[in-house]
Amino acid sequence: MLFLRERYRSYKKPIYYDIFTLMKWQSHIKDFTIYARLERGLSDNTIKAYQRDLKKLVTYLENHDITISASQINTDQLRDYVYHLAKTVQPRSQARSISSLKAFFSYLILENYRKDQPLDLIEAPKTGRKLPDTLSTTEIDLIINAIDRSTPEGERNRAIIETLYGCGLRVSELITLQISDLFFEEGFIKVTGKGDKQRFIPIGDYTIKAIELYRKEIRVHQPVNPKFSDTLFLNRRGNGLTRAMIFHIVKQLAIKAGIQKTISPHTFRHSFATHLIENGADLRSIQMMLGHESITTTEIYMHVDRAHLAKVLEDHHPRA
Repeated sequence: MLFLRERYRSYKKPIYYDIFTLMKWQSHIKDFTIYARLERGLSDNTIKAYQRDLKKLVTYLENHDITISASQINTDQLRDYVYHLAKTVQPRSQARSISSLKAFFSYLILENYRKDQPLDLIEAPKTGRKLPDTLSTTEIDLIINAIDRSTPEGERNRAIIETLYGCGLRVSELITLQISDLFFEEGFIKVTGKGDKQRFIPIGDYTIKAIELYRKEIRVHQPVNPKFSDTLFLNRRGNGLTRAMIFHIVKQLAIKAGIQKTISPHTFRHSFATHLIENGADLRSIQMMLGHESITTTEIYMHVDRAHLAKVLEDHHPRA
């Protein structure tokens, strides 16, 4: 409390007013995240991004001695904040922050805390659509062949890579995949994606074989934390794997395989979709397998190299 008194000693307004305003911001943000999780069914990662973006705004207001509530802040003040953002972050991060703020103020309107959307006249920067990095089938084979399968972790890591690429999973979907979600006789797995939405994805023989080898030869012999008894991929202590651990595994394998590209677990998802497109799969099917709400998100995978386009023309056009 002494720190707060010193910090606000020179303020004309009483200290309790500033603390009250800050607490109101925090209360609104907390209620907004509950709404986003329970009513909109957004993922934890999306909600954390919202919280970070809103915290940045509150910090900006504090640092610039702007004492104003979420229900009173206006377009000009938010435009100044966006200009400030443009000096410190990349356009893509700036666009995401504006999107987070729009969602927050739309919630305040819904709850009758304010009547207008102060960001209606503020445009996000044009970022374009970034083409995802992909791996060729040769590069994927190099990564898999770089795995030391003489160790228990090696067999597990092979199953992880085969699952990422063979099913096009997000890393969050991979680490929460349950044994009870595997329906190998039917040729499907059940995946829980963003917003706890579930979908069934077909699974190929290569991936089934890698998972079954890991389950029956490795996982069955290790101690398992009861909390993770149904979780498919475990660490050596019998706990679930983290996102950071999957990123580390992929990065180390890429280095060992001599892959020069900067890749992540998501690269296998991009490669999954791109290779399906190149081999004639339709967008609607890929959309369902990837769990995209909008097919416009899936359309980014329509990028194919010129050699493939030339082959399509040669194979299918009557005058080729």
